[in-house]
Amino acid sequence: MKKILFAAALALSLLSCRENKPQNQPAIENAVDNAESSISSIAKSGYSRGGNLVQSIYGELLKNDKTLQDLDKRITDINSETSIVINEYTSIIDKSENYYHDAKNLSGSITDSISKNEIEREIQNSADQYNLKNQTIRDLIKKAKANQSTLYEQYTIFKIRKTLPEIEKYQKAHPLKTDSLDQFVKKQNQLLDELKKLK
Repeated sequence: MKKILFAAALALSLLSCRENKPQNQPAIENAVDNAESSISSIAKSGYSRGGNLVQSIYGELLKNDKTLQDLDKRITDINSETSIVINEYTSIIDKSENYYHDAKNLSGSITDSISKNEIEREIQNSADQYNLKNQTIRDLIKKAKANQSTLYEQYTIFKIRKTLPEIEKYQKAHPLKTDSLDQFVKKQNQLLDELKKLK
């Protein structure tokens, strides 16, 4: 008898959970609601950690803002150009460094110590001259990489600042009230009291 009563109470509790789900329909349309639908209904099924809500909201803002679209394109373009330019220079520098490395390894097989020392000095002198001649290039590559990182960070900061008002609009459009939740907790407490009295 107790098992039947417990099962009935449990079923009643589950049914009441379904009945009291808050129906928070969006009062106004905003970038968060649009981003929500494009990344699979955040409010209804829970936000998937695989996506990034800041990026999704910013993507919604981009759709209707020519100025943001232009900024985004310029940042994307400069990022691509940075990689292309740096790769052109590093490719040549790397090839030279690989040559000196291979020449040094190859000189290790020379058995005549005088000849070996002589060629190793020549290799080192050539490498040192090359490095000295290209130090300015290396410094500029380092600066270009640092600028690329700074651009990424600053654009991230900009995106967050641009989307903060949107999440605040979303919060105002979806106010959380305690009524339904309060009633549900009371029902749970009632059921708990009944269960405690059962013997």
